[in-house]
Amino acid sequence: MNAAPPKITPMLQQYLEIKGQYPDTILFYRMGDFYEMFFDDAVTAAKVLGITLTSRSAKDEVNKIPMCGVPFHAVTGYLARMIKAGHRVAICEQVEDPKEAKGIVRREVVRVVSPGVTTDDQLLDAKADCYVCAASFDRKSAKEMLAGLAVVDVSTGRFQVSEVVFTASDPAPLIDEFTRLRPAELLLAQSEVEEWTGLTDLLTAHLGQLCVTGRPDVHFDFRSALVTLTEHFRTANLAGFGCAAYTAAISAAGALLLYLKETQKSELSHIRQLSPLNHGGYLIIDDASRRNLELTETLVGGQREGSLLAVLDRTATPMGARLLRRWLLFPLQEKEQIEARLTSVQELIRQPDTRTAMRDLLASVYDLERLCSRLVLGHGNARDMTAIKTSLAQLPALHALLTGCTSPLAQAMAAEFDLLADLHQLIDAAIRDDAPISLREGNLIREGYNAELDRLIVLLRDGKQLILALENSERERSGLAKLKVGYNKVFGYYFEVSRSQAEALPDYFIRKQTLVNAERFITPELKELENSIATAQERRLELEYELFLDVRGQLVAHNQRLLAVADLLARIDVLACFAELASRHRYCRPTINSDRALTITEGRHPVIERALEPGRFVPNDVHLDQEQDEILIITGPNMAGKSTVLRQTALIVLMAHLGSFVPAESADICLVDRIFTRVGAMDDLRRGQSTFMVEMNETANILNNATENSLVILDEIGRGTSTYDGLAIAWAVAEELAQKNGVGIKTLFATHYHELTDLAATNPRIQNYSIAVKEWNNTIIFLHKLVKGATNRSYGIQVASLAGVPAHVIARASEILKNIERGEFNLQGQPAIATGSKSKKNEPRQLPLFAPPSHPVLSLLASVNPDELTPKQALDLLYQALAGLDTSNR
Repeated sequence: MNAAPPKITPMLQQYLEIKGQYPDTILFYRMGDFYEMFFDDAVTAAKVLGITLTSRSAKDEVNKIPMCGVPFHAVTGYLARMIKAGHRVAICEQVEDPKEAKGIVRREVVRVVSPGVTTDDQLLDAKADCYVCAASFDRKSAKEMLAGLAVVDVSTGRFQVSEVVFTASDPAPLIDEFTRLRPAELLLAQSEVEEWTGLTDLLTAHLGQLCVTGRPDVHFDFRSALVTLTEHFRTANLAGFGCAAYTAAISAAGALLLYLKETQKSELSHIRQLSPLNHGGYLIIDDASRRNLELTETLVGGQREGSLLAVLDRTATPMGARLLRRWLLFPLQEKEQIEARLTSVQELIRQPDTRTAMRDLLASVYDLERLCSRLVLGHGNARDMTAIKTSLAQLPALHALLTGCTSPLAQAMAAEFDLLADLHQLIDAAIRDDAPISLREGNLIREGYNAELDRLIVLLRDGKQLILALENSERERSGLAKLKVGYNKVFGYYFEVSRSQAEALPDYFIRKQTLVNAERFITPELKELENSIATAQERRLELEYELFLDVRGQLVAHNQRLLAVADLLARIDVLACFAELASRHRYCRPTINSDRALTITEGRHPVIERALEPGRFVPNDVHLDQEQDEILIITGPNMAGKSTVLRQTALIVLMAHLGSFVPAESADICLVDRIFTRVGAMDDLRRGQSTFMVEMNETANILNNATENSLVILDEIGRGTSTYDGLAIAWAVAEELAQKNGVGIKTLFATHYHELTDLAATNPRIQNYSIAVKEWNNTIIFLHKLVKGATNRSYGIQVASLAGVPAHVIARASEILKNIERGEFNLQGQPAIATGSKSKKNEPRQLPLFAPPSHPVLSLLASVNPDELTPKQALDLLYQALAGLDTSNR
């Protein structure tokens, strides 16, 4: 006999109905002061959150329904853990007053929180954008695919589209775009989720955690998406945004906007622009080069600390930190824009008082972008408004400082500066500084902002005094000095007089009770006052909430002004940050040329220099052009500093394209279109690629895409395979870089293959350089200096000794090295590498698989009979043997 199904109460029935609308989420169902989860959601949540899993009914095993819950006042922390675990959470609130409810209280999902869609501070990195991305795919040809991408940071309202052409065999362009934006969530048409599993697995390998969300196919229909976008932006088309030709991206953008509206239950008024993510005006750095140069995170461990971004980031605001990161990922390529930034930075360097004052004021500015978005999405509270007010209070002084600057960029920013005085005045007049986080506890609105609220506050604060004042008034009016006010739970407030004086009371006194010696009366005025006092608290809470929503609505109506000021402050912040860096660390202003020449004098690595004690870093000069010094072949031992010189050159060029000063005595930087790097050697096991395959993939990308305007950094090409193969590949790659398109490409090429130094004899644009070392007492001292000329030694054994390899191993290695340098085999046909003091003739040896090559002299002697030779023949044979011996030694 089958057991009966568990009993479903009206509350659980409501829960299941709402859950059915959001099947791919964890439903946080509000019950009083807790968010409860049931069934499978409870099992999942209990495991992720580490909370106790209980049951709704414990009468029998059949009726046990898994259940867990979290307190509503601490929900943000629990949400953060759910989102970081890759789950989407639907927040279901009570939308009806329980006092007025008939039956079960009505509940609705008010928002859906996902890894890519959130505005909660605890879920966001203040210094990085949080993108949700939608992708739509079209086939361009038999081999090529077109990916239309749309990304939104809902916490700031930034909405961008892009289109990328890629092939199944080479998805690198698409991977580059994703790794640059690093979305936390990816939306795909439901029918394409399975089709693109390989791509999403590859993206997860590059990005780490990636939440993939399937959406109805119809949402990605071009016509439907176009209607969704034009209705939102209230435009006839998207031509005004420069996006009309992005058909695949428009399909993705429409689906993405619809997803945001469904999850946020909001009109998203802070998203007012759709902009194309063009790469034409930017210096392009692919994913491999970003990782190799450690621009935003370290190569090992993926940590922000130790990256170029961490070293450059001295911004004072979260908006500035995010903008700096975007500038780093999208460096400028237009000389006029770069020079404008450099001039503004130089002015702030020369005016340290102005710079310091700006940074002090900016330090008091909160995250206006995300605060504004929280208000628009209906999540903002009074403390958010107070933070906005504090931020706006800094604007007049910042504007005055900016107006005092003379650089064209500063003047342009001063001209667009909106002081937002009206919004500051509104918040200051309406919102209390000590307002609580909750919007239902009162104490939100200042006295003096609303007359009715002021009356309610007076009633609550001075109710007894008002009763006593009415008592005095009625005494004077009636002439009865002994008239007094009393109170009990049955009648409330009342007037009491002796029975003998009752007849003297005015007609508006209404008798309520007769006692032995007294009469009790009420008046309309007394009962009205009593009712006002009794209902004042409830009405005050309602009115304060209404007034708060009205103030929030007024601020939301001006959200575009707030976001524009936030963007302006971010730009000021980054420019002041660049000036502070240059002033503190002796950075110089680079000159920008169009001559395809690059000259750095006394250049330094911005990250490594900061990690060393002041004065310890050894600077270096680098010159590259496309006439005589196009490719520098750099040799030298490990640990001498080859990789440092390579990386610092690329980073200095990149910093110049940001509009930043650079760590050097002087720098004349040519505009470059791309920076390519092939640095380091490690397996990429997540993608199933060996060291050599990773190396060759990156090398192929460079050879196929680098132009005469690119900068190429190569470190140890060919190490992942055999010596001869690696040398052959390295030689061919260097030749191709020198000859490509008849012009060649500016390249720094570090290698341990000393044979590559012979390339300088084959091409006048290839030069040999080395990292200097000094030999001392059978060891070496690293000088870390790049000098003209090649070296023919790697000093590997000396480096091993410095690393702490045991002395007897070092001695044996030195002996083996000498054997190798003498020749491959000895006269007995034994490998020379095996001979030496440790070789013993009486030790058994494994027979060789192949016979050793015969010596020419031995072969000659074996072919003659000395007893039959004449003296003349013997002399000729001797000369022949000597000639053969000389040929063998050579």
